[in-house]
Amino acid sequence: MAAVAGVGSALILLINAAKRSSLIPTTDLTQLLAPLAEILALGLVVGLFLAFGRRTGPFGTVAFVINFIALASLEGVEVVINLVFSKLPLTTVMDLRAGPLGLALFAGSLLFLLGTLAFAISLAVGRGVPRIPLALYLIGAAPIALRAFVPEWALDLGLVVLAIAIAWLAGWLWMRANTIDDFRPESMLHP
Repeated sequence: MAAVAGVGSALILLINAAKRSSLIPTTDLTQLLAPLAEILALGLVVGLFLAFGRRTGPFGTVAFVINFIALASLEGVEVVINLVFSKLPLTTVMDLRAGPLGLALFAGSLLFLLGTLAFAISLAVGRGVPRIPLALYLIGAAPIALRAFVPEWALDLGLVVLAIAIAWLAGWLWMRANTIDDFRPESMLHP
């Protein structure tokens, strides 16, 4: 299920990149789909943690929790950007960004950057997950987290790189699903 969620997240990220670069039109459907990328990414992150991240001890657990909270927070950012800001005049958006909402959007983006960094490092330290897609995951997440400070093309490229990384991790997880140890304690396996 985690791998399928990851593929769904990657596809939606590609739709977001295509929409942002005007390869496909912005419609109500594409705006509604945009925030689903984070929801589906949560499924992949949970699967990766249960399969590999939990093996890195307290650091892996803390990194997972931070990344989980960050993705949930980024979900809120995406809802605001795609479903609220897209319907408001630019002056209103600027006014909202100048207030507490702007601070909340910045905090969510910064948390996403830190959570992604910690989670990728924890998975790399555990040596169970391939490092190239983890590096791509981090590289793709950086311009998304820093969207207020990077040019539009960097954000679009970040979405594509992140989609590739997520699809790679999802495919890799899918291929190994039958060989991953059960994460439940022994007492739950044999009552």
